[in-house]
Amino acid sequence: MSFARSGSGVSKTAIRVPSSEMLSKDFDLGRSRHRLAFIVSHPIQYYVPLYQRLARRDDLSIKVFFTWHDGSVAKQDRGFGIPIVWDIPLNQGYDSELVENISADPGTHHFWGLRNPSLVDRVLAWRPTVTHITGWAWRSHLHAIRSLAKAGRPTLFRGDSHLLNESPSGPRWWLKQAVLKRIYSWPTAFLVTGQANYEYYRAFGVRPERLRICPHSVDCERFSGSIHEGEAQRWRHELNIKDDQTVFLFAGKFDRNKEPIGFMNAVLGLQDPNVVGILVGDGPLQAEINLLAESKPQAFRILPFQNQSRMPVVYRLADAFVMPSHSETWGLAVNEALACGRPVIVSNGVGCAPDVVDSTCGQLYPAGDQWRLTDALRSWSQDKGHLQHMRKAAASRACLFDLPRTEASLMDAVESVSQQLITAS
Repeated sequence: MSFARSGSGVSKTAIRVPSSEMLSKDFDLGRSRHRLAFIVSHPIQYYVPLYQRLARRDDLSIKVFFTWHDGSVAKQDRGFGIPIVWDIPLNQGYDSELVENISADPGTHHFWGLRNPSLVDRVLAWRPTVTHITGWAWRSHLHAIRSLAKAGRPTLFRGDSHLLNESPSGPRWWLKQAVLKRIYSWPTAFLVTGQANYEYYRAFGVRPERLRICPHSVDCERFSGSIHEGEAQRWRHELNIKDDQTVFLFAGKFDRNKEPIGFMNAVLGLQDPNVVGILVGDGPLQAEINLLAESKPQAFRILPFQNQSRMPVVYRLADAFVMPSHSETWGLAVNEALACGRPVIVSNGVGCAPDVVDSTCGQLYPAGDQWRLTDALRSWSQDKGHLQHMRKAAASRACLFDLPRTEASLMDAVESVSQQLITAS
């Protein structure tokens, strides 16, 4: 079964109508049970809880096909600059398969880093109703999107790109637009993370009827719990932070895009001994960060990379979380901080900002504007009562982007594209 695609959708004249036997065999209609395959590079800590929830459903079978690694051994993280293996189970609770990768330089840092010649065959052998593909910028994923479209198999594409800090003009933009309009003609539908991601797809000609809202989310239950507050309070005391001081937290990779130095300069701009900045992470700017912190030891606490099980306590070290990045496709640390009851200050280059952050739980400022960031820190540090009041609103806001919402949205999309193909057939 195959059909031709264009930017406007499916060309019905190109459809070869399958027999009822083929439909029953390929799409499990007789049992009214969907089979959802995932193609993703490796176990991502934000996605695995969703796989585990889906695997527990009675009306669904899932299988995840990894194209880089399966999380069983530590891998060098190019952003943090250290080998990382997460300390929460990322390859348990769902069916998965590591597909052989023959790349000479495996990884997600370049197009040829994922070369899995058997990927499409392995996926089709499992006979999925729908295939969910994360990202196109690797050889194997791009090939899978195209091959499954040619085979007439329903696909859901997931990416979280946006144009928040990109100027859509000039020859480079025109070339990008031409290439992506072609690539984006292949998936059956797109899972849209939020407003900025929606506008991105529309800029490349994807029609609204092919866009399905399916927001990023975190496991809010894992980050909630008053037990973490006491542990964080004890840790603050160990760090010689007084109860009446205001603490702002940066947690992430120490690189230029994330702007940890800009965060530190904003803290210093306050010239307030009652404000402390905590930086948690690792990366190429480590030496520069250490040097600046050593020059102002009362203003900063520098902590090494903290693994996932520790993060519910890490966020609670602070009165507020700051994400000053020039650009983030989404910024799920914002969701995590909110789930911990911590209000957030976020640059407008962060993809989640238009959807997740409102005045009840946070504040936005122009990316790269250190003066505006300093002003926001000053305003919040001078009203700790307001910060305390915002905690409940932050936790409530996080619950709007909890796993059950993403699960329900995904299941709606699976049902929709399945029915779309059956109707067309």
